Amino acid sequence: MKKVCKFLIQLIILIVVYQVGNLTVKYLHLQIPGNVLGIVVLLVLLWSGLIKVEQIEWAAGWLLKHLGFFFIPISVGLMTLGDIFKTKGWILLVILFISAIMGIIAAGKTTQVVITKNQKENVNYHDHAL
Repeated sequence: MKKVCKFLIQLIILIVVYQVGNLTVKYLHLQIPGNVLGIVVLLVLLWSGLIKVEQIEWAAGWLLKHLGFFFIPISVGLMTLGDIFKTKGWILLVILFISAIMGIIAAGKTTQVVITKNQKENVNYHDHAL
């Protein structure tokens, strides 16, 4: 029972952050999706230490594990848009290709920064240990 309560509390934290993003977009009339703003809010909360990874780790892991399941309704909805894909499918492919390249570059650069930072911290630690 304790595990279920812990999971539900973690899930509620994630839902609240998601809703904060949605409501902020709605009331400020921003031109970005609410869930994207919610992710940014979650990132800020994690960076600032207001939320610890341990406070959302279990629920976030479960959601990521079952991520494919959440795309089924989207996939079914796309089946109704066949005419759009026939006429403007090439534009969608270009957009998907460019966004995939941007994602790969961003992930690569972020990984390089983290590795470089970790290497500098390890060198500094070993220098002081002597």
